[in-house]
Amino acid sequence: MQDLKQVVVIGAGVVGLTTAVRIQERGGYHVEIVAETLPSDPKSIKYTSHWAGAHHVSLAGSDVRQQKMDQETFKTMWELSAPGGPAEGCFLRIHQEEYYAERRANPEVLNVMPEYKALPTSALPPQCVEGISFKTLTIDSPVYLNYLLSRFLAAGGSIVRGSVQHIAQVIEGGSGIFSGRKTLASPAAVVVCVGLGARTLGGVEDKDIYPIRGQTVVLRAPWIKFGRTISSKLGLWTYIIPRRSGDIVVGGIKVENDWYPVPRHETTEDILRRGFALCPELAPPEVRAQREPVLEDLQPIIIEEGCGLRPGRKGGIRLEVEWVVTSQDKKKVPVVFNYGHGGYGYQSSWGSATIASELLEKALAE
Repeated sequence: MQDLKQVVVIGAGVVGLTTAVRIQERGGYHVEIVAETLPSDPKSIKYTSHWAGAHHVSLAGSDVRQQKMDQETFKTMWELSAPGGPAEGCFLRIHQEEYYAERRANPEVLNVMPEYKALPTSALPPQCVEGISFKTLTIDSPVYLNYLLSRFLAAGGSIVRGSVQHIAQVIEGGSGIFSGRKTLASPAAVVVCVGLGARTLGGVEDKDIYPIRGQTVVLRAPWIKFGRTISSKLGLWTYIIPRRSGDIVVGGIKVENDWYPVPRHETTEDILRRGFALCPELAPPEVRAQREPVLEDLQPIIIEEGCGLRPGRKGGIRLEVEWVVTSQDKKKVPVVFNYGHGGYGYQSSWGSATIASELLEKALAE
C-alpha cells in the first residue's frame, strides 16, 4: 500500500461514493472516504442522497457537458441493472412516460433513450402539448448507496467517519486526524464531494451553493411497474417512481432556498392529490376492481414522507482542480472539486466521477 498514491474523498453521498469507486478502481491509488454521515446511517436531512426518488431522466437541457455526463451514467447503470448483473437488485427497468405543458426546448436530451417515441395528442392529459415514452431505470437509493459502499471497500478503499471543518485539516493530516492514527501525513490529493456542505466547509465556502428543497411520499404499491411524470405551466412537477422493492416514490416539489428540514403536511396532501390525478392506478387493485378509486384509498398504503435538500449551484456542477499549499511543510496538494449537482446527482454521478478522476490523474502527473 505504501506504493499507492493516497487520496482522500470528503463526502459519502452518491457523488462522493461513485467518485471514490471510480478512482479506486483505476488502480495505483488507495482512496479513503472521510464523511460525517454514511449510507448505513438513519435517514437525515444532512444526507440528501437517501431521499432521492430516483430515476434516470436527464435534465441536462442545452448543457453539452451535462448531457455527456448523464449519457455515460445511464450507460453504466443500464449495464449494472442487466438481469443477473452485479447490481440488478438496486434497479428496476421500466417504461417511462413524460408529459409536458410546453414544448421541450432540447428534445435531443431524451430522444436518445431506448425505445423512444412521441405520444399522439389523443394520449396526452389535459393542458399538455407534448408527450414521450422510452425505456429507463429507477434506482432504489438506500440499496444502491450501500452497493456503492460495498463495491468501494471490496476494491481496497477505506472509510473514516469524521466531521471536516476545513479542508486544510485533511490536506495536512489526511484521514488520520479522524481515525486516531499516530502518524499523520498529507495525502497525494483531496477530492471534495460535499454537496450542500460546500457552502459552509472551510476552505471552500462556495456561496453559489443553495438548497433546492424536495418532498416526497412513499407508498407500498408493488403493482406499479411504470414511471410517469408531468409538468404544468404553474411550475408544478409531479412524478411516479416505482422501485424494485415494490415501494413507489410520489413527488414532488422544487423550492429554492427553502431550508425547512421536515415534511410539511400541506405539501404531502398536495403531492398525493397530484400523484393520484396523474396515476389513479396507485389505488390498490382490489379497490379498483369494485369501484372508482378515491384519494383516500391511498392512506393505508403510505409508508413515509420524505424531505431532502438538493445541492443546487449557480453555474452548475463545479468540476475543477485547485492547488493548495500546506501550512507546515509547504507541500502543494491538488484539490479536486465535484459538487453542485442539484437534483441530478444520480443521473450524472458516473459521468462526473470520470471527469473528476481524470482531473486527479492529470494533476498528479504534473
